[in-house]
Amino acid sequence: MEFDVLVIGAGPGGYVSAIRCAQLGFSTALVEKDPTLGGTCLNVGCIPSKALLDSSEHYYNAVHAFAEHGIDVEAPKINWPQMMARKKQVVDTTCSGIDFLMNKNKVTVLKGLGSFVDSHTVKVAGSEELIVKAKHIIVATGSVPIELPFAKFDGERIISSTEALSLPEVPKRMIVIGGGVIGLELGSVYKRLGSEVVVVENSDSILSTMDASIGKEMQRVLRKIGMVFHLGTKVVGVERKGDLVTVHATDKKGNALKFEGDYCLVAVGRRANTAGLNYEAAGLKADDRGRLEVNGHLQTSQAHIYAIGDLVRGAMLAHKAEEEGVVAAETIAGQKPHIDYNLIPGIVYTWPEAASVGKTEEELKTSGQAYKVGNFPMRALGRSRASGDTDGFVKILADAATDEVLGAHIVGARAADLIMELAVAMEFRASAEDIARICHGHPTYTEAIKEAALDATAKRALHM
Repeated sequence: MEFDVLVIGAGPGGYVSAIRCAQLGFSTALVEKDPTLGGTCLNVGCIPSKALLDSSEHYYNAVHAFAEHGIDVEAPKINWPQMMARKKQVVDTTCSGIDFLMNKNKVTVLKGLGSFVDSHTVKVAGSEELIVKAKHIIVATGSVPIELPFAKFDGERIISSTEALSLPEVPKRMIVIGGGVIGLELGSVYKRLGSEVVVVENSDSILSTMDASIGKEMQRVLRKIGMVFHLGTKVVGVERKGDLVTVHATDKKGNALKFEGDYCLVAVGRRANTAGLNYEAAGLKADDRGRLEVNGHLQTSQAHIYAIGDLVRGAMLAHKAEEEGVVAAETIAGQKPHIDYNLIPGIVYTWPEAASVGKTEEELKTSGQAYKVGNFPMRALGRSRASGDTDGFVKILADAATDEVLGAHIVGARAADLIMELAVAMEFRASAEDIARICHGHPTYTEAIKEAALDATAKRALHM
């Protein structure tokens, strides 16, 4: 078998790059080792986690918020099998949509583990072994959860995010190791469903890669619903006896701590997945973190082989992988695509949500760039009071001299959607005043963006 382009891995980066290659007129094949297309994101990541986040939020509101809205209901009960069935239906529908797109775009799907034979040849080991040759190859094999040496996943009680999405029950007590995006999202799911959730984080803040104001606000909000945080705490051991998991840790003073639960979610990050890829046979190189090395055009040391997504440097985000997939395809076609990595938004899908784009305040301080800050609290917004979502803020960072927006950070209802107004503004190098002078609909959550821009421009927010 021979193709113009062979894509290895059918996650968001892989299947999108395959579609774009087909659109550009290339004969294209897509290799996937798992039974369904969509990769981690669609099968055991983005999509199922958001389904559970929404379901748990509905339950939490029924228990805690309906009465305030004048809705009297009998005490709601969790139908766990139905919640899991709904999650599965959402995943199945989404994955079948990828099958449709492959057929629509005439992409050949090859099921099996893809591994390099040489720089133009890939062996696909599935129900039968295939040898495939291609002029160009795009590697998009994604990432897998990081396993701690003293907390090996057993798939039952010491679990990764994969197992946390398909537990047989709602835990009574869950210990979450890691205060990043995955730990907080899944921890908040089970907390809202009634679990006791303890988060153990080695650094001094949660969401430590985001603007410090976001971590501080999210910790305050999640504490309100009962999540417990132990920051500056290093886990040194995890053991299981039957259905009991014990986590041993030390705090900054060296004091020994012990946490017990029926489940322990290890959510300390992900690593590039090169298992079985045999990339050395193609002459490719990996860095000290196992990521394939690429240039600014996502080309490896072999110019006809590209690597994208979680497999290369940068944030491990599905939308980043998609954009890189398009860039690889268009570069193969001789076009000149471009990604501004500074404008790739980072999002946390707890409730309220958190989202960031551009520079953090800490990065601006470190670089010595003069800047100004505009803030607006969600509690001062009419739309937030109407919906009862008064936690959070919008924060805009602008250049002190030119007023150009350098960064934006939001905690609040629909922050994941709101952040895109600021990403678009920054793409066109808008000033805070540009945003402030746009008429925003009332009452909307987006008015908080306008108000924060007014505050950044001339400290003249209208409703604060």
